[in-house]
Amino acid sequence: MKDGLSVNNQGPISLRPEHPQQRALSQLVTEFDLDLHGSADGVEISGVSLSSGAVEPGDLYIGMPGVRAHGAAYAEQAKERGAVAVLTDDAGRDLAAAAGLPIVVVPEPRAALGHLAAWVYRTAEEPPTLFGVTGTNGKTSVVYLLSGMLAQLGIVSGLSSTAERRIGDLAVTSSLTTPEASELHALLARMRESEVRAVAIEVSAQALTRHRVDGIVFDVVGFTNLSHDHFDDYGDFDEYFAAKRELFEPDRARRGVVTIDSEWGGRLVEQSRIPVTTLTTRPEVDADWRMTILEETAGSTTFRLDGPGDRVLVTSVPLLGWFMAANAALAIVMLVESGVEFDMIAQALERDGGIDAYIPGRAERISGDRGPVVYIDYGHSPDAFLNTLAAIRAVTPGRVIMVFGADGDRDTTKRRDMGAIAARGADIVVVTDFHPRSEDPASIRRVLLEAAREAAPEGELLEVADPATAFRAALALAGQGDTILYAGPGHEDYHEVAGVKLPYSARDDSRDALREAGWL
Repeated sequence: MKDGLSVNNQGPISLRPEHPQQRALSQLVTEFDLDLHGSADGVEISGVSLSSGAVEPGDLYIGMPGVRAHGAAYAEQAKERGAVAVLTDDAGRDLAAAAGLPIVVVPEPRAALGHLAAWVYRTAEEPPTLFGVTGTNGKTSVVYLLSGMLAQLGIVSGLSSTAERRIGDLAVTSSLTTPEASELHALLARMRESEVRAVAIEVSAQALTRHRVDGIVFDVVGFTNLSHDHFDDYGDFDEYFAAKRELFEPDRARRGVVTIDSEWGGRLVEQSRIPVTTLTTRPEVDADWRMTILEETAGSTTFRLDGPGDRVLVTSVPLLGWFMAANAALAIVMLVESGVEFDMIAQALERDGGIDAYIPGRAERISGDRGPVVYIDYGHSPDAFLNTLAAIRAVTPGRVIMVFGADGDRDTTKRRDMGAIAARGADIVVVTDFHPRSEDPASIRRVLLEAAREAAPEGELLEVADPATAFRAALALAGQGDTILYAGPGHEDYHEVAGVKLPYSARDDSRDALREAGWL
């Protein structure tokens, strides 16, 4: 481990405490009434790891059943890297025995992981203010907006998002929207060393159903929206909603803020088992807080926020679209619910001329002052397409051109809607490959193209398999006054084909293309 980074042969994978505290394995076994095989005498634990390749000396190695193999089969490799004990299930006990380490057996290692990691890393002791954000779209944006405003308030903060885990200037790229519980508690412990006072965490539905945020009680949680996504993991809207709703339970959070623009927000308010405050952007909806758009430009959105007690705030966010203002409003109300004075927030934003925040790959403008406006966006759901295209149309005097593809090995039920919405919202559509993974990329494009043609038979439609070539094809059709939306890749720096992650950054490549065309 170097500078608090846990490293394997693929580079940094997590942030860990630089000065880990040892805890006795015997004490862990006693406090959690665990089934121990072997001796715990003198065994001290200083960390937790799910990956044998990421084990650090003093780690408790977690051997969990996997899709292709059982993690306990790698106990010997974990021991070679310094693991001092193994925690696994009954099936993993025999697999781990050859390593000669003490073995703790639990019925479901994943279900136990969060609370055990919290104990090892002592994350429940004097925790920072914890914010959790869930919903289909906008989670990452709210997390970064929270982080930005906390900085404006002079509060040292950290974040965990789809894009990265960050403590001040120290950051590592994320591999999951929400890290595994072992990594998340290590991150919180590292933040404690850095005297972080507030942390914003993106909480996916999978994080809740797969125990990634176990052992954490958030001070304030926020809900953005619910729309069609992840039906490969959750069979329908009801099942998907039920996963999100779990964040609004007393063992997960103390208070909540819910955007009630849709039926799902209203349903969450009814079913929440913690106190909630409501927010809306719709004039006909009754809520505690209301956000109203005042002005939209290609580079910023100005809005008004009205709340209880005649509280009023007018500010702007340096981002495109009403939905970014809605995300900012949610972040502001979450800050208020955490105990930050509303007037302090208003004064800080007025002093700085608005919210100061950068969100990588979310409606991120990468073009200059000349030529077409180009946005790179991470949106890959029908609702994200609909909202972003509408926002772009509102500020574009010329044509709207959209470049996009669809994930392979992911929810196939949303692809036709994505193709149809793109065709209706853009003047020109360029369908390309976006992480086809193990699927035939041509078959994915075929579905998108068919849906687009059905939705807008007279629309201009191109098929260009290679993403870099696809963007250049779109750019060749664009001029001053036009806008290009390149949706899907966002902040990511790879293109996954047939199980191989090929280096590719849509942001960097699009900037290169703009330079080649003489626009930058």
